[in-house]
Amino acid sequence: MKQSVNYIKHLEGWSDRICHDDRLTPHHVSLYYALFHQWNLAKFQNPISICRSELMLGSKIGSANTYTKCLKQLDEWGYIHYLPSFNPTRGSLVNLYSFDKSNSKGADKGSNKASEIAVRPSLNNTNNLNLQTTKTNKTKTSFSPPSLEMVKAFFIEVESTQAEGENFYNYFESNGWLVGGKAKMKNWQAAAKNWIKRSAKFNPSSTTRKNASVNEDKDYSTPL
Repeated sequence: MKQSVNYIKHLEGWSDRICHDDRLTPHHVSLYYALFHQWNLAKFQNPISICRSELMLGSKIGSANTYTKCLKQLDEWGYIHYLPSFNPTRGSLVNLYSFDKSNSKGADKGSNKASEIAVRPSLNNTNNLNLQTTKTNKTKTSFSPPSLEMVKAFFIEVESTQAEGENFYNYFESNGWLVGGKAKMKNWQAAAKNWIKRSAKFNPSSTTRKNASVNEDKDYSTPL
């Protein structure tokens, strides 16, 4: 079953869950990103067939036991629906859910509704807790730093480059996401657009730099 998924908003929703769920470790996070990459390649079709060696390579998990443990825990905690295969000729299947907050109703429907109801209670409880926390702190402006993947996707979406997105991410990640080195950032997308404008203004094109360094009038037939 194919879902309508907004790449940026889904990763924002996932980043928000990373901040609020203390059970998640770097292994869980990297494995989820590897799963999401496969889901994206499948054009968000559920379920997807997974290959352990590919996911371990993509998530940089070196232990098969750690990989299996994290996969089962992501299922147990409601982030995915893991359908293991005990047939060596057939791969295991995974359903992923949309974390797009603007499309919460009907977005998380997998191919098996009964299984989904059983697998998602812990995630629903976490969502309710997060909603209560948001209402309590409604007067405060909350900011969740984006992941590198989110930043890269955004820079591509606004017709910039992944390399420029990495420069932006590395700069603000190193200074604690402070604007001007003092004020806490409120909107990283707006800051990214300003970054792109300044970059285009102060960095001349590579073609201009290349041409400036070449003297086209020089006579190369003259002996040195």
